[in-house]
Amino acid sequence: MLRITRGRGIRRRDFLTLGSLGLAGLAVDCLAGRLAASPESESLLRTGRSVVFLFQQGGPSQFETFDPKPNAPDGVRTVRGVIETKLPGVHFGDTMSRLARLADRLTLVRSFQTNNGGHNIQPIVGPDSLNANIGSLYSRVAGATRSDSGMPTNTVIFPDAVCKDVLKGRARGDIAATGGLGSVYAPFIPGADGQLQKDMRLSLPKNTLTARTELAAQLDTLNRALEQSPEFKMLNHLQRQAYQVLLSGGVADALDLSKEDPRVVARYDTAAYTRPDGWSKAARGRAGMYTGHAKAIGKQLLMARRLCEAGCGFVTIHAGYDGVWDMHADGNNLNMVDGMEAVGPSFDHAVAAFIEDIESRGLADKILLVATGEMGRTPRLNKNGGRDHWGKLAPLLLYGGGLRGGQVIGQSTRDGGEPIAEPIGPRHLIATILQSLLNHGQLRLAPAFGTVSRLTDHPPIPDLI
Repeated sequence: MLRITRGRGIRRRDFLTLGSLGLAGLAVDCLAGRLAASPESESLLRTGRSVVFLFQQGGPSQFETFDPKPNAPDGVRTVRGVIETKLPGVHFGDTMSRLARLADRLTLVRSFQTNNGGHNIQPIVGPDSLNANIGSLYSRVAGATRSDSGMPTNTVIFPDAVCKDVLKGRARGDIAATGGLGSVYAPFIPGADGQLQKDMRLSLPKNTLTARTELAAQLDTLNRALEQSPEFKMLNHLQRQAYQVLLSGGVADALDLSKEDPRVVARYDTAAYTRPDGWSKAARGRAGMYTGHAKAIGKQLLMARRLCEAGCGFVTIHAGYDGVWDMHADGNNLNMVDGMEAVGPSFDHAVAAFIEDIESRGLADKILLVATGEMGRTPRLNKNGGRDHWGKLAPLLLYGGGLRGGQVIGQSTRDGGEPIAEPIGPRHLIATILQSLLNHGQLRLAPAFGTVSRLTDHPPIPDLI
């Protein structure tokens, strides 16, 4: 916690602690350089929208989610039931019941392929994103933080950011990668009620807190005392931003779910979806990763909404550490029937709650939700009732962001293995995301952002924008 006491000013050690909170995004050396977005970037290049990328690590099955094949041959067909949706003739897998009722707001892409059959973090980080987190591409243009509030523009939320009692989240790859952009654009990664949030709060006597000019004077004093230190060389140019961050506590407030209406928190709650009964002995031994997903995903989406409302432009939700969607039925992983029972209902509940919340707040045009994984699953079941890795087709769901919903784009073959016509790939998805976040025409006039601009030149997903 940063403390300021009358007569003593700000302790250098506390300020350094504050400066090291994020993973590069809020580091002090960034404050001395390229941390804040310029007013030109914010007014001309940004659209004002945000993106929430719900990354389903492990590879969700297209058959049991949004492209079921109930009439396919034995050994291929969807292993569970299917349900009708609000879109005539369109069915979902039976664990997606709430989303089926919201299908007229969604866009499902049934011809999306990642061209990737391995466990990694594509397409959120991969060759098509220049080996950088897609949010880092956005931050390269918008700045690592908002100039008006200090809010990070790019954040990653792991399960342990919202639940103390889940195993530490991890991705099979560097989800904070920035490629050649530089570490200043790495995502901000919070932790659950940890030192991060505590350190981001300002401790001041009440009479001092109300004297805002005194706080500014204290920052002036700190700058003079440390004027020989390169980390603080540019502090005067950023005093207004630092001052607003310290007094408003906007970042910490956005991360603090206790500040949310309890009724809203309850609507997002997915902790009830933990059902290890009937699983194999090996799977019960790994139940922590499934129950962790079930407990966390709703709160992760709620935190994402709060961050977007507070000004964060890109939020990656890592949903499924250690690959909960990896349903091989190989002893370490569940089969398709039990696997979908373990993760499907909590996913369905959380995403539906997010959509309903976004619409009740009038944010449907302001926030784009993207949900996909690094791959899909094989058309043919293996001998144990699981599906293996498959890079030729993967489920992709989009909602909001001012895009046209209530449609299914593309079609898959009868065995659910490949697109019938031209596939939609990661470059289409990345272009769609960046064009939702950035004003493409203005971006093309800014030579400094040529690398990002070239990615937005690629055609977006057809019929969507």
